[in-house]
Amino acid sequence: MFWKKSGRVAGNDGEQLACTYLEHQGLVTVERNFSTRQGEIDLIMREQNTLVFVEVRLRSRSDYGTGADSVTRRKQQRLIITANQFLQKRFGNNPPACRFDVVSIGGQNAEKIDWIKDAFQPAG
Repeated sequence: MFWKKSGRVAGNDGEQLACTYLEHQGLVTVERNFSTRQGEIDLIMREQNTLVFVEVRLRSRSDYGTGADSVTRRKQQRLIITANQFLQKRFGNNPPACRFDVVSIGGQNAEKIDWIKDAFQPAG
């Protein structure tokens, strides 16, 4: 069962589930688990000409909100910093259009997938 696995194994399985789901929606995987000292981006994908930074959140229960609810302002800032580092490394001063999505996976058997496009915006 999905939720009986250790935290990291369930996390990896959740990321794979989200990746497969998004690929079926037409996105193309660019990179998985890009990390720096400031943070990690679970999935980096491309939808047409837009680069999509995806945070995957798992919740076995919704007592404390959805997985998307757990992407706090602080977590958003860490994702933005990490995304900027990826963009600088890969594209220099000519980055493509980008957005931040959240995929929230829940339910007893991880059967509920919510894809929130453009879940948050960098300030300014």
